[in-house]
This record gives sequence, C-alpha cells and structure tokens, in this order.
Amino acid sequence: MRVQRLTKAVEEKVLASRCASSRDAEIAAGRIVADVRRRGDAALFAWTKRFDRVELNAKSVWITPAELKKARKEVTREFLSAVDHAARNIRAVARKEKPQKWMIEVEPGVRAGQTVRAIESIGCYLPGGRFSLVSTLLMTVIPAEVAGVRDIIVASPQPGASLLAAAEQLGVRRIARIGGAQAIAALAYGTKSIPQVQKIFGPGNRFVTAAKKLVSNDCAIDMLAGPTEAVIFADRGNARFIAADLIAQAEHDPDAISILVSTSRTFAYAVAAEMERELAQLPKTNLARRSLAKNGAILVAADTRAGVRFVNRFAPEHLSLPSDANALLKQIDSAGSIFLGDWSAQSFGDYASGTNHVLPTGAAARTRGGLSVADFVKCISVQEVSRAGVAHLAPVVYAFAREEGLQAHARSVEVRE
Repeated sequence: MRVQRLTKAVEEKVLASRCASSRDAEIAAGRIVADVRRRGDAALFAWTKRFDRVELNAKSVWITPAELKKARKEVTREFLSAVDHAARNIRAVARKEKPQKWMIEVEPGVRAGQTVRAIESIGCYLPGGRFSLVSTLLMTVIPAEVAGVRDIIVASPQPGASLLAAAEQLGVRRIARIGGAQAIAALAYGTKSIPQVQKIFGPGNRFVTAAKKLVSNDCAIDMLAGPTEAVIFADRGNARFIAADLIAQAEHDPDAISILVSTSRTFAYAVAAEMERELAQLPKTNLARRSLAKNGAILVAADTRAGVRFVNRFAPEHLSLPSDANALLKQIDSAGSIFLGDWSAQSFGDYASGTNHVLPTGAAARTRGGLSVADFVKCISVQEVSRAGVAHLAPVVYAFAREEGLQAHARSVEVRE
C-alpha cells in the first residue's frame, strides 16, 4: 500500500470512501421485501431458487435433526473442541454484560428500579456466500441464550457441515436454509413456513443490510453493519504483526477497509514492506489483495493528536493500539472493539477471546458499541410509591401539571391524598 501524509484532504477522502451510495441495493432489496411480504412462501421460495439455485418447500426449508447429527460426524474433534472453547469464553463475557434488576429508595416512600426481560423471539442471520461464518453463530446465539431468549431461529443459505455441527453443539434446533433479502423479509413479517420474530441479528452483504434497513420500522434489528473496517494506530512495534492484522481483516470482503495510522514515516514504510511480503504468501484469489488495492491506506499523521483525531472521526469497527496502548486508550472515544498491545491479534476477537465480533461500522461506533446481551433484553423501569411517598411527590406533580395544562394528571394524584 502507498504511504501518504494524513492531510485534511486525505482524511476527508478516506472518510468519504465508505459512504458510497447503496441506492441500487435498496431498490433491489425493496422489491424482494415487498414481494415476500405480499406473497409469503411463494415469493420466498422463488427468490431462493433464483439466487441460490435451490428448490425449497414448506418442509425442506428446515434443517432436519438427522442433518444436524450427520454434520457432527463430518467435522473434526479439533473443530468441536474449538467451538466449545470459544463458546465458553463468549458465554463468560456475556454473563458479565447482562443487565441486572435493581431497586433503590430515591426518597422516603418512593422506590425506583428496573426489571429485565428477554426478547421473546429472534432471528440470527448468518451469511452463506463467500464464507460460512460459523463464528457469527456463536456471537449471536450465545448472548441470546444468556439473555434468556426462548425462541431462536437461525437463517443461512446452504449452511455447511461446520455451521450445522456448531449449531447442534449449541443446542440450536431451528435452522432455515434461506438467505438474502428474502430471508430478512420472511423473519420480519413471517410466512406460512417461517415464523415472524421480534428482532433480527447478524451481518450480511449490502442487499441483506438494505433489507434490514427497510424492515426496521416493523421489526427491530441489531445494527446496520457494513464491510469490515480495521484501523491500527502505532508508531513502533512489530511491523510483521501489524501487517498480518491489516491483511487478515481485508480478506473479509472486497469493500473491506484496512488502515495504518502512524506518526513515524520510517515505521510506516516498514509495515508497507511487511505487507508486500505477507501478501506474496497468499493465494492470488485471496480477497485481501482486491480490498487493499481499493481501500487500503497507510497514513502518516503530523503528531499523536492528529492521529487520535482521525481515529475518533473514523470510529473504526476494529482498532489496534500495539504501542503506548494504555495512554492512547484514554484518548479514544469511538471504536467498535479495541485490541491492546502487540500480541492482541484482531483475529482473537473474531473467534475466541469472548468479546463479540458483531460490531458497528460506517462510523456507527460514535453512538454505540458492539453486540452484547443488552441487545437481547428489555430493561423495564419499575416504581413503587407508598402512601407516605405521595406527600413528598404530590407538590412536584402539581407544579408540572399546572405548567403543562394537564389537569387530569394533577387530579390522579390529588385523589390519593
């Protein structure tokens, strides 16, 4: 990748690179969503045949118990052990994240708090195109289980043996072999074969993302996650490690973004050289070559302050801080997931460290973090006012009610005095 100065013009160009119009995807997804909403199974199966070249019906759309058992026999013990290990870590983090019920006495006779209830039904969408993201199954299903979600439906076009074996290992039994915008529509609105869910989780291509955006007024979604983003901010460290991380995230998607920000031009060139050596060892078909050529960048900032400003404006999905990690961490306000120190490869977060890899992209990290158990529950406020508490609060209610002209509000308290 070319090394260039982080000027104002370069910064604006990089920030604008991920804002390309998705209008064509929205038009195509809109047509599919409307068709499935109108015709149900007939449209779902027709679009599946067109895009996935698979003939489905009300019975064959669901993975059978026999298929799950067969898949388990087709994968290695090492893989199943890896699933168990990753699941254990993800579950440990999820339990720590889970919101808890609480109650406090805010003043004599007045108690306030919250109770926590799981969302009743969810859909987990797992891409099945270039890569079958088995890890995303764990990242969506395990927090849902920890939250206490009763009804979990997985949707994935042509799921492979590894995904099915992992699902069986987690105890997931309802898996529909559907994908694309048609799967999102089916989950959001329901069909005769596919039950409607209350919230949809999981990443997908731009058509899936467009469909999630379109249905979001009728069915809750986790977030609009676009192509992978990786930013590394370092002026020293192991150049080979950094090069490997940038390349790893670049192989997710042709539109993936990988950026090194450094205050050292010498170090920037050292990383660029390591990237050339690492890329030479990959197959020519690896997507990293394509995405790095399109969206890769090595930016030399004038100083640490300029580098931090860029990182916070970009608000990357993944951010690595190999050098001066703790000092820089205090200055970072926006990132989906942060990796501290030389040894924290971003791939650990993708699979096994326990943190969730479903993360905000497209600057959404300015306003939210990655997927967590909190996304699978409702925190419901609770209050209890005793007869003694009425005396404390009644004057406050009267003052507000008079100011807002809501006499009945005041009366509902007055009758209790």
